[in-house]
Amino acid sequence: MVLKLTHHRMRDIGQQKLNLLGGEAGPSLTPITQVGSGQMQDKHKLRLQEIILAMNDLFEGEITEGDAVAYVDTVLKEKMLESELLRSQAAVNTKEQFGNSPNLSDKLMNAIMDAMAAHQTMSRQVLNSDNIRGRILATLLGPGQLWEALRAKQDLPGRAAP
Repeated sequence: MVLKLTHHRMRDIGQQKLNLLGGEAGPSLTPITQVGSGQMQDKHKLRLQEIILAMNDLFEGEITEGDAVAYVDTVLKEKMLESELLRSQAAVNTKEQFGNSPNLSDKLMNAIMDAMAAHQTMSRQVLNSDNIRGRILATLLGPGQLWEALRAKQDLPGRAAP
């Protein structure tokens, strides 16, 4: 059965009193008591925050949170997603059973080595070619939306959202 909205009606029911102070009139709003006490609503941001917390103090040297998150959540995860064996194991096992797979550690090592080789190859090509650097820059400025992302991170006052 498909539900299809065919009509709607708006009507003015006058001003309504919101019960912001509590009392008998209805449920009151729970106030935010301090900066940062609100809950993060974006599931993607919450997942990234969990990854950041898990990665803190894991890597040494000049590694930013962004580097650590990108390496684990994008590079290594994508390499492991390429494994037909891991995909088939995930399909037929619980998360706990999958986590105990003897193949998981080997596939992680393979993902690390493959990612390192791929990044070294790509980095060498980019460093040695003005053409490739120009095309990457054009991609970052175009579909990569670098300019927009930088402005959003700067949180410029009075600017319209992109």
